Amino acid sequence: MSVGPSGVMGVRDLPPWHRRMLALLMLACAWPASGEEPAPPIALTGLVSPVIFRGDATHAYRDPTALFHAGWFHLYLTLVEIEADGRPYSYLASSRSRDLQQWSEPTRLTPRDQRLNFGSPGNIIRFADRWVLCLQTYPRPNGEPYGNDTARLWTMRSDDLITWDQPELLRVKGADVPQEAMGRMIDPFLIESAQEPGRWWCFFKQNGMSRSWSRDLKSWTFVGSMPAGENACVIRDGPEYVLFHSPRNGIGTKRSTDLQTWKDAGVTTLGQAGWTWAAGRLTAGFVCDLRREPHVGKALMFFHGSEFPEKDRRGGFDNHASIGLAWSTDLRTWEWPGKVVVK
Repeated sequence: MSVGPSGVMGVRDLPPWHRRMLALLMLACAWPASGEEPAPPIALTGLVSPVIFRGDATHAYRDPTALFHAGWFHLYLTLVEIEADGRPYSYLASSRSRDLQQWSEPTRLTPRDQRLNFGSPGNIIRFADRWVLCLQTYPRPNGEPYGNDTARLWTMRSDDLITWDQPELLRVKGADVPQEAMGRMIDPFLIESAQEPGRWWCFFKQNGMSRSWSRDLKSWTFVGSMPAGENACVIRDGPEYVLFHSPRNGIGTKRSTDLQTWKDAGVTTLGQAGWTWAAGRLTAGFVCDLRREPHVGKALMFFHGSEFPEKDRRGGFDNHASIGLAWSTDLRTWEWPGKVVVK
């Protein structure tokens, strides 16, 4: 699959071959050499802005997920670019950072194809000695405002978090259900059961929040649906699971002890009331729990905010969407750079 930079901040003017070589050179220079000293602890209070990537009239940065590995923060996201013909194209893209402040230019990991429009990475797990990332397609080949009924769930696999295999379809409705009969589904998330190790659950958006389980990530048993928003993220918090999801606005939470029965635990809009870049909608919260990681010591929430309402002609869905960052020690009270609570 083609790998190249996103084309923002001047890089878009380079020829494709030069852009690809530049991306490879950046990765080679950034990757730590053998025996390199680990980066110093992250000083979250020293971060200048909650915005990691800011959207503009032709770019949207959405649906983040993240992984901290070997001293690096790996950020994956949906990159939407509006090209000269006015048509938006969606890509899975990735970026890396050592300090949460300086991030590499987002690199496209999937092809330019409106019949696919890969994006919305849910999370990355370790399975069978490889990294596995789940994501969606969001087809809009006929100018649809949102992904059509052929949107499906996929996985990609990697040995190094940089180079990824071709996407494989997630048959979360069961092997006997044809792809065309699976129904529209978006926003997958994978989590292993703590009560039953080896059983993996996939949460995804279809008729509320749907769930399936598997032991090999290939043969799936569909369980059913429950009321919840989109963009599921599930983590452990002591004896409980915490589900972060996206209602109409804000980031909602639910809690459970068994992944089956859930209780609402509120909604947060963080600093939206004072953020012009997120005034339209704040959503798609992903929590990377690093509270036991000495390098960080906090749970990090990555999310995106739309400057305008998503149906506004000025933008907010295909453009003017930005990735933000907040953090917490208890998953209930959240902080961010320059925090000012506006009522």
